[in-house]
Amino acid sequence: MIFYCIFVRMNKTHTHIIPVLEMGCAGCADTVENIVKKLHGVESASVNFASGMLTVSYRPADIGLHTMQAAVEDAGYKLIIDDNPLDAKEKTDKQRYKKLKQRTIGAWALSVPLLLMGMVFMHLPYAHLIMMLLALGIMAGFGQSFYVNGVRHAMHGNANMDTLVALSTSIAFLFSLFNTLYPQFWMERGTQPQIYYESAGVIIAFVLLGKFLEERAKNSAASAIRKLMELQPQTACRITDGKEEVVPVAVLHTGDVIRVHPGEKIPVDGILQKGASSVDESMWSGEAIPVEKKSGDKVFAGTLNQRGAFTLEATGVGESTVLGQIVRTVQEAQGSKAPAQRLADKISRVFVPSVVLIALLTFVLWITIGGVACFAYALLSAVSVLVIACPCALGLATPAALMVGIGKAAEQKMLIKDASALENLCKIDTLVIDKTGTLTEGIPQVTDAYWLSDAHVRYLDILYTAEMKSEHPFASAIIQWMKDSGASVIEPEYFESIPGQGVCLKIKETSEHGEYQTFWVGNQTLLENYRISVPEKVEKQSAQWKNRGYSIVYYGDETEILAAIAVTDTIKPTSYPAVKALKQAHIDIHLLTGDSIQSATEVAQALDIIHVKAGVQPQEKENYIRALQATGKKVAMAGDGINDTQALTQADVSIAMGKGTDIAMDVAMLTLMNSDLSLISKAIRLSGQTMRLIRQNLFWAFIFNLTGIPLAAGLLYPTWGILLNPMIASAAMAFSSVAVVTNSLRLKYMH
Repeated sequence: MIFYCIFVRMNKTHTHIIPVLEMGCAGCADTVENIVKKLHGVESASVNFASGMLTVSYRPADIGLHTMQAAVEDAGYKLIIDDNPLDAKEKTDKQRYKKLKQRTIGAWALSVPLLLMGMVFMHLPYAHLIMMLLALGIMAGFGQSFYVNGVRHAMHGNANMDTLVALSTSIAFLFSLFNTLYPQFWMERGTQPQIYYESAGVIIAFVLLGKFLEERAKNSAASAIRKLMELQPQTACRITDGKEEVVPVAVLHTGDVIRVHPGEKIPVDGILQKGASSVDESMWSGEAIPVEKKSGDKVFAGTLNQRGAFTLEATGVGESTVLGQIVRTVQEAQGSKAPAQRLADKISRVFVPSVVLIALLTFVLWITIGGVACFAYALLSAVSVLVIACPCALGLATPAALMVGIGKAAEQKMLIKDASALENLCKIDTLVIDKTGTLTEGIPQVTDAYWLSDAHVRYLDILYTAEMKSEHPFASAIIQWMKDSGASVIEPEYFESIPGQGVCLKIKETSEHGEYQTFWVGNQTLLENYRISVPEKVEKQSAQWKNRGYSIVYYGDETEILAAIAVTDTIKPTSYPAVKALKQAHIDIHLLTGDSIQSATEVAQALDIIHVKAGVQPQEKENYIRALQATGKKVAMAGDGINDTQALTQADVSIAMGKGTDIAMDVAMLTLMNSDLSLISKAIRLSGQTMRLIRQNLFWAFIFNLTGIPLAAGLLYPTWGILLNPMIASAAMAFSSVAVVTNSLRLKYMH
């Protein structure tokens, strides 16, 4: 069994990757990271907020996981160090998302009437009391996490956007409550009491919406890891002293002898000892064509045995298999390579305490200069600073644009599962593309046939019958090719499937060899077994096909070849215009495939791709992308198979084809739902448009605060007599949020 927490012994240091729960923002990740780093015995710690994972290296002689768990839980977070942490984390994440969705809907359900009463129906009887109850319901019922997190961060000497939300809404509410209960305080001083309940409520509703959108855009990779682990069967048939016994895969060791029956997944990496078969290795190579295996050949855990039974000697079990290494690589990469942090979150770590300090200084300066007589101005100015500086616009600048961008992408058949894809797509200059299922259809098809004799009905019927009884993928291609030929199935007297070679059948038909005549369909090996000479014209045609990367199926009887059929994986009609458009966008295209060099070269030449590398394994694909990145390239990877998983994880942007494996799509940031490569160009353009809007939003949000805060503090009052009322500050704050959202919505109409 492959455990979710990765355990690596490095001298006397252990490294674990542990799920962290209850983190609500990047500041939470910083808090957990700092807590763990300060513990004695911990050498390094890093928390990835996007994946919710803590990577920690520590000395077991000095500290244990339970000690770390206790320290983190003291700060209000949780570490999962149980046997099944993945299940616990997935369950908690689902509950958290559902709860956040309910809170967002609830907050807006109360904020809409609150806003209407504050702006339109403020003169209704008991309006202030109703607004107070609505605001209190939003704050206590749906926004309580802001206050809990604010206190939690304060206890650790930290501050984030939650802190400012909690502080500004609390002061706005308490100030409004004071004015509601004791309005004469201001009236005696010649000032009308102001009510800001709507600010307190709408602030929370907006920020909750931003958090919900951000949570929806972020997709946990746990399901991809789970599906990878599920590829390996849980049991195996081990042979001990000549007897077969079914045992858990977890108890297997290298050197064990395993029997694999037809239709079973191979449980371990190993070397074939006895038997032969066709093995579906598409999960590694990406090729739909099964690989023929014989004694001495290597097989891999998770691949599917299609035809014959065989025994193998285990050379790798558990985490030491190729599958286990891919699981480990994907998990480590997703835990260490964090998506781009929101600029607003980074700046808010300095921005929040700065705003609080400015508000306090504003109050103190007013009192110092004007004395008690200016208390009202001092308090109003301080509140105005906190209200106008509320990070609604700052918090919405990124997720609002991302929400529109992700929605538009979905309309164009592009499923963006990681918001960082929109941030990085416009930066890529290199695209690495898998061949099978990405540039090609991924399904074998007959492209040509050469008949040495007339393709009369009798021969067609026999060929059709043989392929209808065969389970080889080429059989499906030939059947599809013959669907309009008029051929029909006949009943043979004898049929045999020969693993790794093809099929043969006997038809009741008098010939010089007897009452029954034998026909066969298969590869070069089967042809040689029947000792049938190959005519020169067939050899010439076969050589041309092989040079183009085609596979060849031979059809004949006991004495001669009747036909040769070329089978290949055809290029998608959309591939050429897609590659051309990408090259026009100054993006270098690299073709990377596990297929043969002939097949890869044929596709590359047809699509005018210069950079080609064939026969690569999953680890080699990852290394290839690493090498490109080492030269400063920003690399996107497009693939559709499990063999592409490591490369997809390593790439700056990962793209999966819609008809690919579930695991490739789970790992990928972007999935093309109709497998049309031309969508990549559209995605890159959409990424550029989205990032421009995000930069515009952030610019105006910062400009708003840079100009609004001094104005709210009363900087213009001594010279111009201008003092910003908190109500105006609240309206300005609301306008800034509306402006950000409106600007983001422009993306819908861009081409």
